[in-house]
Amino acid sequence: MGKVWLYFLVCGAAAQAADVCNPAALTGPYAFQLSGMTNISGTPQPTVSLGRIVFDGSGKLSGTSSVTFSGLLLGNPVTGSYEAKPDCSLSWKLQDDSGAFQNFSGKLSEDARRAQFSQTDKGGTRGILEKTSDSCSATDLPKTFNFAVSGSTKAMQPNEVAHTVSAKGTVETAEFQVDSDCSVRFSLTLPPPDVQTITMRGFLVNGGKEILAFQTNPGAMVAARLVAEPK
Repeated sequence: MGKVWLYFLVCGAAAQAADVCNPAALTGPYAFQLSGMTNISGTPQPTVSLGRIVFDGSGKLSGTSSVTFSGLLLGNPVTGSYEAKPDCSLSWKLQDDSGAFQNFSGKLSEDARRAQFSQTDKGGTRGILEKTSDSCSATDLPKTFNFAVSGSTKAMQPNEVAHTVSAKGTVETAEFQVDSDCSVRFSLTLPPPDVQTITMRGFLVNGGKEILAFQTNPGAMVAARLVAEPK
C-alpha cells in the first residue's frame, strides 16, 4: 500500500510541475532577437535578426523584421500566423514582402511575457522573444544599462579588417533616442581591448528594464542585450 501511495505522490508532483500557459495571454507587441551561425545560404555565416511583431489574439500576426547577413542590413514588413498551446509551446511563421516564409518554434514562460525559440528552417538560429509596450517614450528609459555585445564584422572595404566582437560595459542613456513603437537608437563605446564606438538599434522590452539590439554599421553581425542597473 505504501508503494502505491508513493506512486501517486510522484505522479501528482510531476503533474504539478508541468508547464501551463493561457494561449489567450499571448497578445499585443513583442520584440525578438536571433543571433548565431546560419547555413541557410549553404555556407555557415554569422547573422543577427531583430524585429517587432504583434500577436492579434486570433492566430494572426504582423510587424517588421530586420536581419544583418553577409554584412548587409535587410529589413521587411512581415505578416504571418501563430499557434500558442496550453503546454506553453509556441510556433509561428513569418512571410516577408518577397513571399518567402520563415518558421519558428519555442516555449513561452508561464506568464506569456517571453519565450526562448529557434528558427526551424534548415540552418536556423536561436533567439529570444519578449513582451514590449504598445508605445514608449524617453521617460521609460532607466538612467543606466549594463550591456553585453558579441558577434563579428566583415570587411566591406579593401582597407577594412574582419574581426570578432565581445565586450561588456555600462552606458548612460541620456542620448538614447526612443520612438513611439519602443524602438531605440543609440551608440555604445566599447571598453579595451576593442575600443570603438558602434551604432545600435533595438527595442525596449520587459517594462523598459531591457533592450534587445543589434549593430547597424555596415559589415556588422553583432547582437547586444542591455539590462537596467538595479536602483
